[in-house]
Amino acid sequence: MQERTGEMTGAEALVKVLAGEGVPFAFGIVGGKLAPLMHALSQQQNIRFMGVRHEAAGPMMAAAVHAGSGRMAVALGEMGPGGLNLASGVGVAFNNNLPLLAITTNQHRAAAYPHSGMFMDLDTRAVLAPITKWNAVVHDPRRIPELARRAFREALSGRPGPVHLDIPQDVLSARCLFAEDEFHVPPARYRASTGPRPADALVQDAVTLLRQARRPLIVAGGGVVTSGAAQAVRALAALLRAPVVPTQMALGVVPSDSPHAVGQGGLIAGDAVRQAFARADVVLSIGCRYSSWMWDVHGPFTRPQHQHININIDPGALGHPALHSVAIQADAGLAVQDLLAALSGGASLAVDPYWLPSARAVRLDYEARLAALGQDGDPVMHPAVLARAIADAMPGDALAVYDGGHTSFWSNDATPVQNVRTRFHEPGMSHLGFGLPYALALQAQHPGRPVFNITGDGSFGFTLNELDTARRYGLPVVTLIHNNAAWGIIRAGQKSQLGFEFATGLADSDYAAIARGFGCFGETVTQAEEVAPAMARALASGLPAVLDCRTRFTPHPAGPNFGSMNKFGFEGLSQSQLPT
Repeated sequence: MQERTGEMTGAEALVKVLAGEGVPFAFGIVGGKLAPLMHALSQQQNIRFMGVRHEAAGPMMAAAVHAGSGRMAVALGEMGPGGLNLASGVGVAFNNNLPLLAITTNQHRAAAYPHSGMFMDLDTRAVLAPITKWNAVVHDPRRIPELARRAFREALSGRPGPVHLDIPQDVLSARCLFAEDEFHVPPARYRASTGPRPADALVQDAVTLLRQARRPLIVAGGGVVTSGAAQAVRALAALLRAPVVPTQMALGVVPSDSPHAVGQGGLIAGDAVRQAFARADVVLSIGCRYSSWMWDVHGPFTRPQHQHININIDPGALGHPALHSVAIQADAGLAVQDLLAALSGGASLAVDPYWLPSARAVRLDYEARLAALGQDGDPVMHPAVLARAIADAMPGDALAVYDGGHTSFWSNDATPVQNVRTRFHEPGMSHLGFGLPYALALQAQHPGRPVFNITGDGSFGFTLNELDTARRYGLPVVTLIHNNAAWGIIRAGQKSQLGFEFATGLADSDYAAIARGFGCFGETVTQAEEVAPAMARALASGLPAVLDCRTRFTPHPAGPNFGSMNKFGFEGLSQSQLPT
């Protein structure tokens, strides 16, 4: 019997696939050529559209949806400038392995690919190809269901990342017939949702090394969060009596007050992390790609002399840049489950009983030294003092985004963390200004929780226009600015390296007044004791809020470590030839 068919536009077909995938949000600007897609979105209630003030914010917000919930969202861009503006936000997702679907439109098919010279012409597929896992141009509306499903499959398989469909305007608006059951296909029918599981032989090889380890160290990366393996990693750390170093994409895998916590974020975490790597004999890396936040002038902190067990779903992350003794291509959660099962029975472990307490003691000593900073009587707040005041006043259920240069270092040290998906860095692209869009998306997902964007004044300037988005959609994110009235790190670098200062000043901007101009709450804070009351007033206002906190620039103690990452590969050069 012939299947019934239904007629719809390409845009309507696309929205049906998005709804079938459970997409919660679409972010973008209502461009004219996107009108068919806007109409289709307006006719349904499962996908919430949020209009931003610059397209770059859209993919930053979509990336935050996955970082905060594990779900996948959509970022939209008009043709030409819309696609160009999307690129910086898509880069944030790409360099941090966060999946999203970017959708752009283009000239009608008679004038595009190759383009004929109309205004706003752009080969958007080529522009976004280097910063997406996969992308394609849709030339026929009948292929929209197939290509949209492939986009989700590519985004979520292996190492996750953003994908892109460029859909010419006439493909979005064209009407065609689809089989009635075309949109009844569940995602499990066209993409894998679990796995792969590790090979038994490799699990046994890893177990052999772990049973012999005297000083095991666990490194937990973003793959642990993506696979939902945080609790299993905590159990494994307890079994091995091992310190744990979460990367910047894995904050909360162990709580900051856990006896297993020796610092988070790699080289910005200070002495205890570097000493833990230096003293460890077996390193177990789980879902970590060893970016430059985890190396120094000599390369990755996991050295060739370590016994290194590397677990990663991406085969390209095995052996580069860190060498391994055992490489396991597998889902992090399944691999940790199998390691726990194999280690729970059989021979006893050889762990040195003083290993974990001694590593934790180094961390506590470092925290004590950080706590003493800022007691110099200077009337302008030390960034460590401001960071501690913010952390002390933050509600226990709060979500926080760390944006900016040294601002994120101080926040990483001072702010307690108990669980994953509650504290957020952007280490991969390190795109200044990502904080406000990220925080807005987190607030949209968690309307009942307080959300804070802790940023620098330079960083805030990149996306402060999204305060308008916050007000329009009733997203009461509180932004706290470490305002030192300068590009602080750049100024310090100019002075220390070449003894000059040029174009680094950012004085006299009143960010509290700017916030009030957008219809938000705004207040200036100059003393540490003012921070908590100001935060309380900001939260009580129910409005998006900006607290302009006047601070000074003081180099973070991890600054030399940060500088050392840029010198890897230059060991053969003289000191004068090394990058600074």
